[in-house]
Amino acid sequence: MNDILDFLTNAKIMELASDTRVLFGVGLLFILAVLFRWKFILLLLFAVSGTLAVIRYANLESGQASLDKNLLTFGIGTLAVAGVLIYFLFIRSD
Repeated sequence: MNDILDFLTNAKIMELASDTRVLFGVGLLFILAVLFRWKFILLLLFAVSGTLAVIRYANLESGQASLDKNLLTFGIGTLAVAGVLIYFLFIRSD
């Protein structure tokens, strides 16, 4: 138990997103969500993974690109993720 707590308290978000144990857990949760049709869990996984993908693509953690390019990429990507979430949560009804 102490190893898990040390891992979680010392890790950064991008390190957690690329750790094999976390990816295995998220993959297992995704499979369960698809099998049991848990719409909100699937949308949560999409929101978190989409935001992490936008952050990684915009190079926000490394600071390599200019601030304007980073902000524009992050803003458009986040709006796209939010648009998909709004569509599936509020507009589309099952």
